[in-house]
Formats: sequence, C-alpha cells, structure tokens
Amino acid sequence: MEKRSANTPPLETGRLLLRKFTEQDMAALFAMHSDKEVNKFLPWFPLKTMEEAKAFWNERYRNAYARERSYQYAICLKEDNVPIGYVNVSMDDGHDFGYGLRKEFWHRGIVTEAGKAVAERLKADGIPYITATHDVNNPHSGAVMRQLGMQYRYSYEEQWQPKDILVTFRMYQLNFHANPDWVYEKYWKESKVHFVETGVGN
Repeated sequence: MEKRSANTPPLETGRLLLRKFTEQDMAALFAMHSDKEVNKFLPWFPLKTMEEAKAFWNERYRNAYARERSYQYAICLKEDNVPIGYVNVSMDDGHDFGYGLRKEFWHRGIVTEAGKAVAERLKADGIPYITATHDVNNPHSGAVMRQLGMQYRYSYEEQWQPKDILVTFRMYQLNFHANPDWVYEKYWKESKVHFVETGVGN
C-alpha cells in the first residue's frame, strides 16, 4: 500500500538540490525548453517566448503542485540553486519517470545522480515501481535508465503526440515493492507493433 508524502519534497545529493520549480525560475525554464537539441526527444515543442514558458509552468508545474501528491523536480546545482534540468514522475499507473537537462551539463552524471535520489524517495514513499521510455534514436537516455537500475522489458511503436511522428520506444522498468519479474504491459497492449529486442543491455 502506498504511503503519503508531501508534494515534491526537497532532496539533496552531493552536488545537487532538487526542489519545486517556482515562478522565479521562468528564465531557467525557458533556457532549458527553448533549445531544439535538448527538446528533440521530449514530448513537447521547444518554447519560443517567455509567455510560452509561463504557460508551460502553469500547465505542468503549478497545477501539479496544487495536487495532494506529485514528484516534479527542478535539478539545481548547489552553487547557485538555478534549475538546469528536471525529473518528473507521473502519478498514473505507469509511474513514468521522465528527465531532461540543458546540453552544457550533459555527460557529467547529473541526471543519474538526481534520478537515484528521486527513486530512493519514491521507494521510501511506497511507490511500487517506475517505468521509463526512450526513443531508439536516443540511446544515451537508455544508458541513464540502466544506471538507475532499470531493466529493459520491451519495445513498441507509437504515433507520438503532439509531434505526430512514428517512434519506436524502448520501455524500461524498476520494481521497488512489486514482484521483481512483473512487467507493466500497458504500452505493449496498446501498440499493434511490439517486440522484445535482443542485445539491449540490462
């Protein structure tokens, strides 16, 4: 049975502060989500104006923080507490684990460090498992999933929205309290094209 916790409780790691996004973070949010390269594999279009950034904040963060429970983290370096990335976890039955990072901070283990801290909090709070998906053309994201202890389960095709492109996703999963062999099958069942790839690292 899941326990209850505060909405996006603050976390700290060796290098990072993980906290809620605030209205004072608009410039950082825009810097992160206006970059076309960063947003290539994210489920929304790059932001073009600060007005769009504010709308993005209202839709994806303000509303989430008003709920009884959510995990919607800004990743900040301790030295300045300015958001450079995010870790989000959906509260539906998929417990989808999503993340992004400004490209100047790539390949420094920052998302892995943040993700492990959030995963530990989820486990402590009684979340039974997390899932995550990545485009097969974005293997670096799969490497992060494996570093978090997630295991590859299956692949499937989806006409991805809102970008309306056909994508082959790989689905990874980490069970905290569920049977370690249990697989979240929703994407498999919803997709007419699904399969298990060989040679995908676990």
